[in-house]
Amino acid sequence: MKQNLFERHYQKRWKAFAELLESLERGKADARACESFAADYRQICQQLALAQERGYSSHLVEHLQQLAMRGHQQFYRHRSHLGARLLGFILGGFPRLVRSQWRSIAAASLLFYGSLLLMGVLVHQWPDLVYSLMDPEQVSSMESMYDPDARRIGPMSERDAGDDWMMFGHYIMNNIGIAFQTYAGGLLFGVGSLFFLLFNGLHIGAVAGHLTQIGFGETFWSFVIGHGAFELTAIAFAGAAGLQLGWALLAPGRLPRGEALRLAAGRSVQLVAGVILLLLIAAFVEAYWSSIRLVEPQVKYLVGGGLWLLVGLYFGLVGRRSHAPD
Repeated sequence: MKQNLFERHYQKRWKAFAELLESLERGKADARACESFAADYRQICQQLALAQERGYSSHLVEHLQQLAMRGHQQFYRHRSHLGARLLGFILGGFPRLVRSQWRSIAAASLLFYGSLLLMGVLVHQWPDLVYSLMDPEQVSSMESMYDPDARRIGPMSERDAGDDWMMFGHYIMNNIGIAFQTYAGGLLFGVGSLFFLLFNGLHIGAVAGHLTQIGFGETFWSFVIGHGAFELTAIAFAGAAGLQLGWALLAPGRLPRGEALRLAAGRSVQLVAGVILLLLIAAFVEAYWSSIRLVEPQVKYLVGGGLWLLVGLYFGLVGRRSHAPD
């Protein structure tokens, strides 16, 4: 069946299901309207599978994915407590969400990691280039944080070990602030998210290139490799969520711009919830593991590599057997 015939055949049902979802989300749906909800939800999932199998347009597939995700949320909304819902999100919903939004995540990752690697190589080859992004005082401060002779390493390296819990809170606030800044920048037609992805990538790359070039590489890399698996991934995801907002404003398709933004926001906010979870883990690792000098760098490299592998396996494999669509 051609896509235009497929859309004409099911358009009324999709519209009716979307209206029912809105009523459920507002808590205003009556019992009679909900009687067919389970059957309608299964049909949406089947139609989504058909659209994906037949290679229909990404706009149609994304529209059906959004209906299926919203339907899944409503289907299990009253069946589980908050703890069970959170566990379900961690054990399946989050990685499925990431896989379903791979295009925006790939674009954000290319911008972020690409600028990071490029600036790192350039600063390593031409050391004075670091001063195009940082003033001499900032560079000096960064060097003192990762001095191999320092008792502790990283931001606020002069703190006492008993202050780790305070740094845990500091890292949470700082990292979540960066993530929300990157996400909210998408409301400026994506320009803000684009800017913050590049800015953070260039800044981190400049620091990495400079510290490696002056011989502080082992101290720096052994510090960042552990929590970086979660923190850098979270920044890329936040940028992807922001780019989704920007794309909805730039290319709303057949929908009014406000409706397209509302749909994109509903999808991207779920991704941001996962970003917060990643940043909580990153803050814990950074406060209680990364700055410790009693552990050999080789051990930190091994643990850090394991964490990067764990993150990759989590988003690539977890949740694939669930009934919710990818």
